[in-house]
Amino acid sequence: MADQDQARRKRTQPTWTPPAGTSDTPLKLYNSLTRKKEVFVPQKGRRVGWYSCGPTVYDTSHMGHARSYISFDILRRVMKDYFNYDVLYAMNITDIDDKIIKRARQNYLLEQYLDKKPSRKQLLEDVQTAMQPYRLKLEGETDPDKKAMLQRITNKVEEALTKLGQVTDNSAEPSKDEELTKVLVRDARDPLSEWLDSMHGCEVTDNSIFTKLPQHFEQEFHKDMDALNVLPADVLTRVSEYIPEVIEYVQTIIDKGYGYESNKSVYFDTTKFDGADTHFYAKLVPEAFGDSKAMLEGEGDLSISQDRLSEKRSTTDFAVWKASKPGEPSWDSPWGMGRPGWHIECSVMASSILGESLDIHTGGYDLKFPHHDNEIAQAEAYYDNDHWVRYFLHSGHLTIEGCKMSKSLKNFITIQEALSKYSSRQLRLGFLLHSWKDTLDYSADTMGTALKYEKMINEFFLTVKDVLRTDAPPFLKWDKPELQLAESFQQRKEGVHQALCDNIDTRTAMDQMRELVWDSNVYLKEKRDARQQPDHALLRDIAAYLTRMLKIFGAIEGEELIGFPVGGSSQAANLEETVMPYLSAMAEFRETVRQVARQHKAKDILQLCDELRDDVLPQLGVRLEDHEGLPPVVKLVDKETLLKEREEKLRIEEEKRRQKEEKQRKQQELQAAKEAKRRIPPSEMFLKDTDKYSNFDDTGFPTHDKEGKELSKGQQKKLRKLYDAQEKLYNEFVKSQQQQDGLVNGAEAK
Repeated sequence: MADQDQARRKRTQPTWTPPAGTSDTPLKLYNSLTRKKEVFVPQKGRRVGWYSCGPTVYDTSHMGHARSYISFDILRRVMKDYFNYDVLYAMNITDIDDKIIKRARQNYLLEQYLDKKPSRKQLLEDVQTAMQPYRLKLEGETDPDKKAMLQRITNKVEEALTKLGQVTDNSAEPSKDEELTKVLVRDARDPLSEWLDSMHGCEVTDNSIFTKLPQHFEQEFHKDMDALNVLPADVLTRVSEYIPEVIEYVQTIIDKGYGYESNKSVYFDTTKFDGADTHFYAKLVPEAFGDSKAMLEGEGDLSISQDRLSEKRSTTDFAVWKASKPGEPSWDSPWGMGRPGWHIECSVMASSILGESLDIHTGGYDLKFPHHDNEIAQAEAYYDNDHWVRYFLHSGHLTIEGCKMSKSLKNFITIQEALSKYSSRQLRLGFLLHSWKDTLDYSADTMGTALKYEKMINEFFLTVKDVLRTDAPPFLKWDKPELQLAESFQQRKEGVHQALCDNIDTRTAMDQMRELVWDSNVYLKEKRDARQQPDHALLRDIAAYLTRMLKIFGAIEGEELIGFPVGGSSQAANLEETVMPYLSAMAEFRETVRQVARQHKAKDILQLCDELRDDVLPQLGVRLEDHEGLPPVVKLVDKETLLKEREEKLRIEEEKRRQKEEKQRKQQELQAAKEAKRRIPPSEMFLKDTDKYSNFDDTGFPTHDKEGKELSKGQQKKLRKLYDAQEKLYNEFVKSQQQQDGLVNGAEAK
């Protein structure tokens, strides 16, 4: 009976147990509010409200901007395209600011001054006058970097003054006079414009003067971002367009007791705010609370006069609305004509777009205090909450060859200058190979690493494309090499995933991708050596995955399945599909011609085949690779890359030729020296050394040193060895000459 029951149970499905599985790794981001990595949890499902501090557009964009905006672009792309968050990305343009006002005013006044075409004498006098307060500024500067910058400018101006001052009124070289004048105006631009501003700045009343400058540099900024393949913001805000919102925001802060009017300006009461049980001032950098130097820098150059500072209840208070002085743009408000403070701008614009609580706020590391801390305080006072920003992400500093980069110190590289040397992809790869939150050193070493990475992965893409163009069965049996590569593929993908979950660690992710390329290349070599066909599907999947990841990182544009675009992202796929059949036919024909030429030892034809490969095809963006015993490989590569490779090859060949010639020259010189030495009779070899010896015997052997002291036996023994060796050399020379003379005489006798 029991056996029957068991048999019946066996005829029904057993209980199914689900696998234990593994839990998915959550995304963690380094949050400046806690100074550690925190699990990222959006407030509204998959929706992410993100605000990024934009540029203050008063000058050309530089690599410090690129550091922030490329880094944030990478983070944004990964969040959106890898983790599939629905991101609303807002960014501001600061087009009202002390720096903008001061620069616009000074540019205008300097243009007006130069339009009057001052005489050489007048220019010299004015620059000398302008340098007096500038030298006082230099003497009073305590920051060593700023002092060094001011000193450099002063030295240049003084040198230019001296050179132009030496030119006479009746100079025979007017072009030289004109050139020296241009040099002086260029080098003295800062002190001269500051001097003019101190005298006439308050007379500038046309508001359009203060809008032209930021409009110009905003356009430049967008062009630079486009050139760097940085995605445009979903929402772009400008301070000048949000004046009514700023006024309403400031009034609310006053109404809630955290702001006060003083002499037509409005200040934020940090003491009152920090004293509230529900608020905390300086969340990001609490240890900086009371840092008067940082607070003054945050107020702006035009807002730190003694009368302005005396308006505050506390030195830690900061302006949210500034009463405009003569020579500054202004808008009407309940407190009088004025303009927004710097910090209030971001609070207002971010709140207008994203509301009372942002999921993510990004900005440069140097903006933490006081700017970002003041932003938080203003917004949390306005909304009366304690969570205006949930995750604050700060990009790391950028140094140049290990030195601090600063626009105010005139030590910076513009984005256009960087792009003239490297492509946007190469710059992005350099950033991807470093942590977004740590200091990045922009240097030849950093970019050299990026270039090597680009070449490594591009060569892999080209190799896979070449493999996929060959005929192969649709499916191959997976043996040990395929199984090993497939396992590596899964491990590396998991490694990339874990790295991106860990604070979007692109450096580790890129390392994992490099290892995957390495493993794939090992597999390809094994197959090539064994004359076996590699598995096309597996290689295609690996190359497509790497391409997808680089697209997510913003390092590849276009729709191609595999690799970098060729001939521009829009035409890459069509170009390759169109020309490859013809190039392959050409390569096969050339290989046949080479084989026939070898059989007939036709060197001229072989040379022509080499010239086609080395000189003609690179000009067309085609690399042709010959492999002994294997079909030729054709790769479409960027023309400039191929030409650089060709130049580098020629440079290396030229260097080898030069080294060979130098080696031959040195050997000839050595041989000539040996020959010359052989011709010296031993009786003469020491006679020229009068700085060492004073007396010699009849055979020319030295007996006394230069002071007239007789040489010791030990010294004579050493010199005798040299003398005997030279005597042997000389006798061999005489003998060889006698033999040569005998041969000549014998030939003449015949």
